[in-house]
Amino acid sequence: MRLTSALAAAAAGVAGAVVAGSGYLASRPEVRTAFREDLETVRRRDPAATNDLVTVLGAPGLHAVWAHRGLHRLWQRPGGRVPARLLSQAVRTLTGVEIHPGARIGRRFFIDHAHGVVIGETTEIGDDVMLYHQVTLGGTSQEPGKRHPTIGNDVLIGAGAKVIGPVHVGDGSSIGANAVVVKDVPADSIAVGVPATVKHPVERPHGGQWELTDPAIWI
Repeated sequence: MRLTSALAAAAAGVAGAVVAGSGYLASRPEVRTAFREDLETVRRRDPAATNDLVTVLGAPGLHAVWAHRGLHRLWQRPGGRVPARLLSQAVRTLTGVEIHPGARIGRRFFIDHAHGVVIGETTEIGDDVMLYHQVTLGGTSQEPGKRHPTIGNDVLIGAGAKVIGPVHVGDGSSIGANAVVVKDVPADSIAVGVPATVKHPVERPHGGQWELTDPAIWI
């Protein structure tokens, strides 16, 4: 009986959240557009994402990105930095993803199997970037100023990779799983190993469709 009541309460809560969210989306066209774009991105890049409701309610990477958008706006307001930072820690606890509210992130950003991801304060991420779990976009300097990576458009970063310092990863590049990147990566390249070395394939490393041509990307 108690289990039935708990399930009913949970279902009611989910239904209420969906209704409230639908009302908010209907009142904000730009938010609605971004919401649809996010769902399309998940469907395109994750073959397991076959149900939009499950994605909306059960994708922590998506939740972390949505939270960051609001916290980034709060970070830019006078007096907003302290609450934005504290709320970002709450998001980290809930999602397993730590994105500093000062980080700048482009459109259609996707974190698959989101857990253990860290994105530092001065990180800049372009459009159509995809990360896997345990990725760190971190800094090496204790001084203020630019100290985290800049990631270009259409970049894929494999599981466990670390991109450290104010390095630049060029458009269309891929970072192999568990690679440690401490130098710039040119556009349309593959960086693998510790420390990472750069390869220059004839074609774009993931063919624009996230189909990697070099199996070392998963090592």
